[in-house]
Amino acid sequence: MVPFKTIRARAEKRKGGPSALQKLLPRKPDPKALAKLTDDRALAEMTRRVFCAGFAWSVIEAKWDAFEDAFLGFVPGKLTFQPDDYWDELLADARIVRNGAKIQSVRENAAFVQAIAAEHGSFGKFLAASPPANEVELLDLLAKRGSRLGGNTGQMFLRFVGFDGFVTSQDVIACLRDAGLDIGPEAKSKSDLAKVQAQFNAWAEETGLSYVQLSRICALSIGENRSENHAA
Repeated sequence: MVPFKTIRARAEKRKGGPSALQKLLPRKPDPKALAKLTDDRALAEMTRRVFCAGFAWSVIEAKWDAFEDAFLGFVPGKLTFQPDDYWDELLADARIVRNGAKIQSVRENAAFVQAIAAEHGSFGKFLAASPPANEVELLDLLAKRGSRLGGNTGQMFLRFVGFDGFVTSQDVIACLRDAGLDIGPEAKSKSDLAKVQAQFNAWAEETGLSYVQLSRICALSIGENRSENHAA
């Protein structure tokens, strides 16, 4: 495998030098801050990521205040108490994106968040106690116990709530493959994800960088040389 310093040097060259690259890197996530994440905000971010998947993010963001109202502030206890009629009415609610499967995922994820909170004190505390070195196990749990939280949606949920993890974006996978990691072009299989995890673990030990920083540097080191700071 190519040492990470080579990947970082390439990213620095593409972005205008070490200082310019440093400005593009996210701060190291704070587990203490993550532990304070309330269950309603955890469910809200799950919902935002589910609805953004395969849809224009700008549309969801523009409607988000209405989503908050329609879904009762995303308080899990309130949502799990609602009767079928409440959920049926949401299918005709023009304030939100009326996708039946995604609306149903909110109901299911409210129960999921409640269950995890009952086991660990809160969903945020559960995430804060989950080590970045085992992110793939956490992603597997989100996919199995949550609704529509598999694949990239689960990864983006973790990223947006402040978990220190990688994202297998197109550029990140291209970087890993270019560095010599034997994985497929999308790295969706369990075996490929295990290899990705192991490589990020090795790079984290090698560099002392957080996983989100490693992931971002990977993305900035290859592919289209975008000027914007994209999430990877």
